Amino acid sequence: MPVTTDAVTKVKAPLKDCDGQLLKRMFEASTTWLDANSQAINALNVFPVPDGDTGTNMLLTMRSAIKEVATSPEHSVAQIAHAVAQGALMGARGNSGVILSQILRGFARGLDQTDKMRACDFAKALRLAADTAYQAVIKPVEGTILTVIEDMAQAAHRVADENDDLYSVWEGAVEAARHSVARTPQLLPVLRDAGVVDAGGQGLFVVFDGALRFLRGESIDAATQASEPESEAHFLASESYGYDIQFLLRGKDLDVDVVRAKIDSMGESTLVVGDSSLIKVHVHAPNPGPVIQYAADLGPLSKVIIENMDEQYQDFMLGTAATPSQSAALELTDIATVAVVPGEGLRQVFESLGVTAVVPGGQSMNPSTEELLRAIDEVSSDQVILLPNNRNVILAANQAQSLSQKQVAVVPTQTIPQGICALVSFKYQADLNANAQAMERAMGEIQTGEITKAVRSTRVDGMQVEKGEYMALLNGTLAAAGASMEGVVNEMLRQLGAEDYELLTLYYGDEVTASEAEDLAGVIQSQYPDQEVELVDGGQPLYPYIISVE
Repeated sequence: MPVTTDAVTKVKAPLKDCDGQLLKRMFEASTTWLDANSQAINALNVFPVPDGDTGTNMLLTMRSAIKEVATSPEHSVAQIAHAVAQGALMGARGNSGVILSQILRGFARGLDQTDKMRACDFAKALRLAADTAYQAVIKPVEGTILTVIEDMAQAAHRVADENDDLYSVWEGAVEAARHSVARTPQLLPVLRDAGVVDAGGQGLFVVFDGALRFLRGESIDAATQASEPESEAHFLASESYGYDIQFLLRGKDLDVDVVRAKIDSMGESTLVVGDSSLIKVHVHAPNPGPVIQYAADLGPLSKVIIENMDEQYQDFMLGTAATPSQSAALELTDIATVAVVPGEGLRQVFESLGVTAVVPGGQSMNPSTEELLRAIDEVSSDQVILLPNNRNVILAANQAQSLSQKQVAVVPTQTIPQGICALVSFKYQADLNANAQAMERAMGEIQTGEITKAVRSTRVDGMQVEKGEYMALLNGTLAAAGASMEGVVNEMLRQLGAEDYELLTLYYGDEVTASEAEDLAGVIQSQYPDQEVELVDGGQPLYPYIISVE
């Protein structure tokens, strides 16, 4: 995407101040602009995994913020800013959304008792926004969204010291954000190696750039996108999700390999299995017509399913995803357990282990603070243990803990296997603190491998990864990449020394057939004959296999 100069060529008349209604419209514009750019922001994930969701999480957080003030007639910027911050806090999703909510919280604090925001007020609000964001992170890292908000705050003060025009100060902060994002790869080698800028920082730039575009009268719809930071890092073009296509093909003398190659050339996430008389097809494609036509020419089709994945994504974005489910297990203790779980099979696993309530979510669909808080409030116990089971849900879990009136302990599980291991260690006779401590110790005794496909080519941790290759993440670190699923699994198991463990459990995802999973489990069993290998239908999206070793 070429660098544009729109942001620095248009000039606006001076703006003396801003009341609450104008601030509300600016934040509404920010959300619209973020919507137009969320997929490009998602593509900036360092790991080229299909669940990069920084843009989505920030957008859902902003939507919750705007919903809080949508009908407000309030003219005080303090009242509007605090309502926006409250909405963002309750709707915060993922680490990026939580940090954004803290930025908005600090911004609101900087506008306390302010009816109309002037240039100096805006500079003060950004300073408190930066301070609040840094305080929210236990170990702040430069080259992230934190650096960007700090650079914005410093720029706003410099301009405000010389100019009382609110428009000029806002513009100065946005320009500082643009340049700050561009230099994030210089501060974080992992960004430089991957050829991307920081996704959270870019999201923050888009938020404030959207408000500035509104003041300028510029377009903020989906037909345009934010200009790219002036660095070697680049955005990938935003892509449609397309259609999820599934069917059974019957015929005579069908060549599975030929059919697979042809279907794969029409889309991605291709699964074609079967024999000469019956083939099962699953593929994601931008247009279902050619796929269906090709297969229909070979023989009769049955069980045809065509789902618009863009509509499914919008359903999630609009908040129509499934609500937390309550376990039917008998409560044998005064302590409730709440777990974030992706996939029907994994939900059943957690419920079989006695979890009190499940919040649907995880990779690519991080639940909001409000959803976690609702699940905590809906269980009957006043003492709750919360298992986020995803590193990108932990901050939202901590937010829910701080907002709840109940006693809540967050056991910081980063993976599904850690959550299962923690839940297994739960003791009905122990108290809340003893259980939380025991569960945290237990989760440290398990190793987690996650297998997925790279959505783009990049270099991570000194390893070159090509688009479409399988990737093995071992405890969150890239361990192997290659064209063979079996090959990357074997390399990952070799690196962790699987022969030194007793149990290997494979949770297979929603795009893996039982026979395929059994074949892989058989290969692993033959290589590790002294270990017990278990196979579980997890049903999780995006990750064909989650593997635990203990």
